[in-house]
Amino acid sequence: MKSAKPLNEENRGRLEAAIGYAFTNKERLDRAITHASARPAKGSNYERLEFLGDRVLGLCVAEMLFQTFREASEGELSVRLNQLVSAESCASVSDDLGLHQFIRTGSDVKKLTGKPMMNVRADVVEALIAAIYLDGGLEAARGFILRNWQKRARSEHGGRRDAKTELQEWAHANFATTPVYRIDDRSGPDHDPRFTVTVEIAGVAPATGTERSKRAAEQVAATRVLEREGVWPKPSE
Repeated sequence: MKSAKPLNEENRGRLEAAIGYAFTNKERLDRAITHASARPAKGSNYERLEFLGDRVLGLCVAEMLFQTFREASEGELSVRLNQLVSAESCASVSDDLGLHQFIRTGSDVKKLTGKPMMNVRADVVEALIAAIYLDGGLEAARGFILRNWQKRARSEHGGRRDAKTELQEWAHANFATTPVYRIDDRSGPDHDPRFTVTVEIAGVAPATGTERSKRAAEQVAATRVLEREGVWPKPSE
C-alpha cells in the first residue's frame, strides 16, 4: 500500500495559519499530523512526537495554572491540570482549529467514530506541540498552548471534578444507585459525528447531552443533572 502524500503547499499554509506558527522544518509539521495507518516511512508518524508533546503540554499548563490561580491549593491545581490535559480537552482544541481537515490516516482509521477518533484528534494536538517545541523552542510551544488553553483554564468550570464521577458519587449517596447512560442518536459524517446521550437515575428526571463523542455527550448530560439538582452552580449563578 502506498504511503499518504505530504501536505501540498496550500494546505500546509492553511494549517500553519490555523495553528499560528510557521515551521522552519516542514517535515516536522507533516509528521505531526500523520497517523501510523497512513503507511508512512518508518518513524515518520506522530507517535514519538505525541509522547514528547504530552510532557511539554503538562509543563506549560502546570506553569500557567500556578501563575494564574495563586490562592489555589495543590488539590485544586491538580483537578484543573487533569481536565486541561485530558483527551477531551485536546480533542476540543483540535476541533476549534479544524485539524480534522489535515490529519493523514489510512482508510481503516477514517471509518472510526466516537472515542477512538477523539483520541486521534487529541494525539495530533500533542504531536503538534512537540513539533513546535522542536522547531521553535519552548517559547513557541508555550505561545501555542497559552493561545489555546488560557481561556479554558479561566473557565468557571475549570476547577470542577469529572462530571460523570461527581454524578455517580451523588447518585450513590442519595439514591443508592448508579447512573445509566443511553445513546439516543448518532448523526453526521464519520469524520465529524454527533452523539446524543441520555443519563437516567431512578428517582431523578433524565437529562440529555449532544457532543462530538459519546464520552463528551455523557459529560454534558451528567453536568446538566448536577446543575439542575443544585449539586453544581449553574453558569449564570
